[in-house]
Amino acid sequence: MERKLLRQRVIEFSISIQKVVKQLEQVNQYVISKQFLRSGTAIGALVFEAEQSETRDDFIHKMKIALKEANETRYWLTLVENLISLDNGIAEDLLIIIKILNKRIVTAKLNRPKKKREKD
Repeated sequence: MERKLLRQRVIEFSISIQKVVKQLEQVNQYVISKQFLRSGTAIGALVFEAEQSETRDDFIHKMKIALKEANETRYWLTLVENLISLDNGIAEDLLIIIKILNKRIVTAKLNRPKKKREKD
C-alpha cells in the first residue's frame, strides 16, 4: 500500500513541478527552472528504480539518493517561492515525500538480513 502511495505521490509531484517550471520560464528564470525540474523529477525516477533493486542494500542506496534529490529540491523550491507565487501545495507534497522516503529507508534498514561473519 505504501509503495503505491509513494509511486503516485512522486508522479503527481513531477507533474506539479512541470507546471511550476512553465511559470518560471514565463519570468525568464531558466537556470532555476532547469535545476528544479532536474532534481524534482529525479526523485520519482529513483523511487521507481529502487523498486527494481536486486538487493536490500541496493534499495536502501537508491532510496537515499532519492532523499538527497528531495532535499536538493527543497533548496530550489525555496528560491522558486521567492520568485513566483505558488498556491498548489507543492511544498507540503515535498515534505510528505521526504517523510515517506525516510520511513522507507529506516524500515528497509531494520528489515535488512544480518550479514554472516566471514571466518578468518
